[in-house]
Amino acid sequence: MKRNSQTKNKSRRTDGLKAEYRFDYSKAKPKRFAARVPPGSVAILLDPDVARVFKNADSVNAILRAVLTNLPARQVRRSE
Repeated sequence: MKRNSQTKNKSRRTDGLKAEYRFDYSKAKPKRFAARVPPGSVAILLDPDVARVFKNADSVNAILRAVLTNLPARQVRRSE
């Protein structure tokens, strides 16, 4: 049995977005934000409930340094 080819009606989106986008990755700039990160930095993701407590990186670092000073000496590993 032959099937009749049906043209697909493209539904128009009401949010203004296209169904598919074509990007020209030849114009992409790799690592374009790398200069903003200081050398030796490590990115760590905090859970949302923990992130609400801290306002910025300095407050996180202050708490972590306080915890490090209270750890027994044999557990503290510094990479300085």
